Amino acid sequence: MPIKRYGTVQTGAGGKALPFARAVEADGWLYVSGQVAMEDGEIIDGNIIAQTHKTIANVLSILDEAGYGVEDVVRVGVWLDDPRDFWTFNKIYQEYFGEHPPARACVQSSMMVDCKVEIDCVAYKKKDR
Repeated sequence: MPIKRYGTVQTGAGGKALPFARAVEADGWLYVSGQVAMEDGEIIDGNIIAQTHKTIANVLSILDEAGYGVEDVVRVGVWLDDPRDFWTFNKIYQEYFGEHPPARACVQSSMMVDCKVEIDCVAYKKKDR
């Protein structure tokens, strides 16, 4: 199966080109790049609640574009800017992944952009050959 890349022509803050794909698919595996609460190339205003909803929406949008659903997600990586946001983040996260909980890692990290949360994931869906 060939490798398929999604979103290779994308821009970030200030209209700068981003040097990576939003997701890459290979042999039924979909690797979604880290997503933040970005809309139209800018991080949205808002607290951890607003940014978590937007970040997860961005992840789900990429999954949908590639033909995957939340039930196909096998692993999620989460980076939080402030560890005090952990329980609030978890409450929102459970709204989306509660029925199909994937494996997950969650760490505190300084972010490369001015956001409160970043999420990446790996999904798998057996493909017909």
